[in-house]
Amino acid sequence: MARSLFLLVSLFIFACFPRATKAQQVTGPKGEVFMVRVVKAHLSDPWEVTYGPDQHLWVTEAKGYRVNRINPATGAQTVLLDLNNAKNFPRYDKVPDSLDGGKPWPQGGLMGLALHPQLLTGKPYVYLAYAYRFAGANQPGDGCDPNFGGCHFTMRVVRYDYDQKAQKLANPTILCDSIPGSNDHNSGRLLIAPVNGKHFLFYTVGDMGAGQFKNVGRPNHAQQISSYEGKVLRFNLEPDRDRGGFDRWIPNDNPFTKPGKQNAVWTYGHRNAQGLAYAEIGGVGQIYTSEHGPFSDDEINLLEKGKNYGHPLIIGYNDNNYNGLAAGVSSHSHLPGEWHTTYPTITSENANAAAIGKDTYRDPLLSLYPHSNAFLQRILEQERSGGKASPEWPSDAPSSIEVYTASAIPGWQNSLLIPTLKTGKLIRVKLNASGTAVTGDTLSYFHQSQTRYRDLALSPDGKKIYLAVDSSSVTSGPSGEDPKGNQYRGAILEFTYLRGGKSGKGATAPLPVDRKPAGTKEAVRPAKKRRIE
Repeated sequence: MARSLFLLVSLFIFACFPRATKAQQVTGPKGEVFMVRVVKAHLSDPWEVTYGPDQHLWVTEAKGYRVNRINPATGAQTVLLDLNNAKNFPRYDKVPDSLDGGKPWPQGGLMGLALHPQLLTGKPYVYLAYAYRFAGANQPGDGCDPNFGGCHFTMRVVRYDYDQKAQKLANPTILCDSIPGSNDHNSGRLLIAPVNGKHFLFYTVGDMGAGQFKNVGRPNHAQQISSYEGKVLRFNLEPDRDRGGFDRWIPNDNPFTKPGKQNAVWTYGHRNAQGLAYAEIGGVGQIYTSEHGPFSDDEINLLEKGKNYGHPLIIGYNDNNYNGLAAGVSSHSHLPGEWHTTYPTITSENANAAAIGKDTYRDPLLSLYPHSNAFLQRILEQERSGGKASPEWPSDAPSSIEVYTASAIPGWQNSLLIPTLKTGKLIRVKLNASGTAVTGDTLSYFHQSQTRYRDLALSPDGKKIYLAVDSSSVTSGPSGEDPKGNQYRGAILEFTYLRGGKSGKGATAPLPVDRKPAGTKEAVRPAKKRRIE
């Protein structure tokens, strides 16, 4: 009887904690050895993971609309806030199209999170960003505008008080509740960073996917200062003395604020900046973004006050590889332009950069996969023809960014770390001594083809890297397929540096994969080709 009971308990433990949760080792391209384990599994699309001053991980669930505090050693989870009742739309991704008319889920949902630098020492403030309103919630059909005019959501940025004793977030104060949203290109990262010694809150807003898919007929406003679409915004951490309720949260020295009219825009000309990070390098503070390109040219940008990063007039480097093309294309011949999209046709990237002006336009620090004009021409022509087989092209879809400034891992100090959605890896690129340019090779770590790395956080000593993994294997936007082989879905993974890094060559070893992950009868399959944003 005792033996039978022991076997039953053993089987239960194995079922609840499969082999994938056990610590295993992976090796990087420079010989770095890491131990990897699952800290927490079965989250509902973890979007943001932040290492807090309380030595816990703070995690938002994009579709679950919950804010969690997770013990990285044990995986113990506390739900600090549930925002499911703060939105006017249900989980459309779980409702059959026959019932809701095919209404879309916003890209992301509950997205960015930022902790006040004095969270535990007198200013217990937590800042969140989430979609709270869908304009088409009570409309028939999919609720989107006709003629591919877009699926319109609205975002808000809110400050909460952290009650450490009760382990709850309470007393919400809205900083801004009129930020445009979409089912595509919401961006959604929050960052607290200093400017001239004072801390501010930065927020990335995508271009709404205006010019592609269901938004292909929606006008693109990334170049218009009066619109928050395609921008990085800057807010105060605490209200100033301005009269307007929302004006108080907008710094008076923002670059485009005018007398009597506040403007939160800090930089513009962005496509889909899902990564936002700050670091002090060489004694100077820098803010970096990682951004999705269309058919090429994923970008890493260094933000400067009031500067224009080119989209949709210059894609990636100002190298003319998009001359005669556009940042989007469709087969809907009734839509404007040669490529049937509201994205403008780019006659000359050089000319567009000159028109913006050398004092205003900024090239990216790094552009990934800057394909040739001929290669891009073939892709756009195939898309325009409406062929059944969607073309595939090399790209990474960077989902976040962090700056590694510690000295724990040899050779890593002052490197950008960039997780990817499409290629399931962590990219590392070295910065120069001033943090204003990249040097050396682009290196790849922790590769797992069917894993969508959504965000990352670093422990203060630099020895642990935490990566959030999407719950699905497809884009949170309007396209893609869903292979069922990802054993790390909805997980927070911990990579602990063990040794090595001064020598060693070759590609990074992939993460260990159980041939039959727990909870599924299906063997792991190679990822199908798919477009991922």
